Amino acid sequence: MSHRDAAPSEAFGARSPLGSLLDRRLVIVTGKGGTGKTTVAAALAIAASRAGKRVLVAEMGRGEHVPCLLAPVAPAVGYAGREVIAGVTVIRIDPLQALGEYLALQLGVRSPVDRALGNRSFQQLLAAAPGWRELITLGKVWHLGKMTRDDGQPHYDLIVVDAPSTGHGLTLLDVPRVVVSAVRAGPLRRNAERVEQMLVDPEHTLLLPVALAEELPTRETAELVERLRHRVGIAVDRVIVNGVFPRPFPQQVPDLDARLARLPDSTLSANLPRPSTLAACAHHLRARFELNRHYVGELAHLTGLPVVILPYRFEGIEHPESLTVLADALIGAPRAAAA
Repeated sequence: MSHRDAAPSEAFGARSPLGSLLDRRLVIVTGKGGTGKTTVAAALAIAASRAGKRVLVAEMGRGEHVPCLLAPVAPAVGYAGREVIAGVTVIRIDPLQALGEYLALQLGVRSPVDRALGNRSFQQLLAAAPGWRELITLGKVWHLGKMTRDDGQPHYDLIVVDAPSTGHGLTLLDVPRVVVSAVRAGPLRRNAERVEQMLVDPEHTLLLPVALAEELPTRETAELVERLRHRVGIAVDRVIVNGVFPRPFPQQVPDLDARLARLPDSTLSANLPRPSTLAACAHHLRARFELNRHYVGELAHLTGLPVVILPYRFEGIEHPESLTVLADALIGAPRAAAA
């Protein structure tokens, strides 16, 4: 019996205990575009808040998508951030604003910084400079993680970063290492070292790849995990597989689609679709389930990691309550295939 044909618990390490996602201080969620990584970030925030934790979700894109998932009618959060639901604050990190904040802290004055950042020539210079956006963005995450309350406890128990999609996300995470290796001394190196130490601390930080059980997301996720292991050094101990179709038929009738196809059209009531139509729909569901099951196995095989399966939501994510099902599955025990 091959590794991929083994029983789920044997083939994919589902019996191996993993630490809870809620035990980390920083979870960075990434994945190929369209895999639902933002939805996973929002679901993780809900799971943590239900466990009594104070959560910060940091978005890094141009839009604000997490607030829309958590509270559809909520106003914008912006760079200052805002508590969207009880226990969950969301912030959108804008690199230029983060740079202004950092320079003002270093120089002790704000007005000259604002004038410089508002200068078009300076903005063009920044646009041509590689790496600063990534480093300053991660520096802001580091700063948020160091914030404390009046009693000295961390201001946030968990920070969830909705990172860029896989390719850009890997560049983001690799910049501190590149800066540390290239710069010998000075504030830039010190800040890069702090960020790098935060990222590579396995007790503090976890990268959470999100994939779909399809060919291209499977390949890209496997490549991401391989590069993380050999280049960046950030802990990754599981893969989230989103949108997995459930088994469509009872196990007693696994060929239900074929049985429907053999029925004459006159078998069913006139108010129902023809058996051939039902058979085509049933066949599609079975094909999708089998495709997902195959690539769940491929993901576990190629990465060597346990997988956490999130079910396909036929009704979509239309309201915050829809996320609770995903939140429960997200922090549940890893498993390998839909049962």
